[in-house]
Amino acid sequence: MGISPGDETICQVCGKPAIGLEILGCCKVVVCEDHASSFLRNLSSGEKLESGACYYVRY
Repeated sequence: MGISPGDETICQVCGKPAIGLEILGCCKVVVCEDHASSFLRNLSSGEKLESGACYYVRY
């Protein structure tokens, strides 16, 4: 798809506008509403959640 790994404004899965990022252990992915986990979707804008080795940041 040609998405730069450093671009945190678009979903790394499909290219739609990103709503946040998920760090799952050692892997980080920037995701849109469609590809976000329920943990990230349930956060308000600017909120962060740490759960064990996982970290969620809502833009």
